[in-house]
Amino acid sequence: MPLIEIHTRIDCDVKTCFDLARNIDIHKESLKHTGEIAIAGKTTGLIELGEWVSWEAKHLGFVQHLTSKITEFESPNYFVDEMVLGAFKSFRHEHIFYKVDDKTLMIDKFHFESPFGLLGQTANILFLKRYMKKLLKTRNKLLKKEAEKICKDRLKSLKLSRQELIQL
Repeated sequence: MPLIEIHTRIDCDVKTCFDLARNIDIHKESLKHTGEIAIAGKTTGLIELGEWVSWEAKHLGFVQHLTSKITEFESPNYFVDEMVLGAFKSFRHEHIFYKVDDKTLMIDKFHFESPFGLLGQTANILFLKRYMKKLLKTRNKLLKKEAEKICKDRLKSLKLSRQELIQL
């Protein structure tokens, strides 16, 4: 079973990063180039343990449907979504968050198995693993940008509040 592992350093706290990673609206925004929309289940906001979402998107030239469910959840450090129905034979996506020097290390571990035996394994080697890695990196780029903006704005707000207190 192929594994894609991506490490992303984010200048923001773990809780903010964790919540953005499970935010359906952020997910839709990060993959809007695929036309990705949530069509059933939890379709907006923060997904929780036991909840599921069905997606529709255009990947590799075909409109595809995929349903995944949150099967493990330890806020704010870890959650897992697993495919229930879709084009893969299976997938398991682990989202792991560590605090490192007032920043967050976000680790994605995406385990997947293609259908169609040897033909699917050949597709993995030729293009599928590379395609999925690019999708995950695209998603993480937006997540990092949003998290760092939130934390920067929060810091600005705190500085303004301190200045107001000093003036009193």
